[in-house]
Amino acid sequence: QVQLVESGGGLAQAGGSLRLSCVASLSTFFFRMTTMRWYRQAPGNQRELVAVLDTDGSANYVDFVKGRFTISRDNAKNTVYLEMSSLKPEDTAVYYCNANTRPQSWGQGTQVTVSS
Repeated sequence: QVQLVESGGGLAQAGGSLRLSCVASLSTFFFRMTTMRWYRQAPGNQRELVAVLDTDGSANYVDFVKGRFTISRDNAKNTVYLEMSSLKPEDTAVYYCNANTRPQSWGQGTQVTVSS
């Protein structure tokens, strides 16, 4: 079972920034071959995809974060990041790291709260 540990959540003001980190208990060899994703879930809502980072380095974002969020990875540290800027109150949610392993692996989530 792969363990994912997120950190970096907290309270930010609208317009501010936060950086989330997710460390995976994978070997460096397997981590670099694993697609990583960030999801989020706001109270009363379903979990939704935020960003995907493929093993070739290509990144894709959902429309509501394009231009504001950046997903990246450091394969040497088995870590994926989510840089969030120009935060909005509607970005408030628990953010989850996901690894495209079999079965899928999930972190415990980290709370992001954006005040207006």
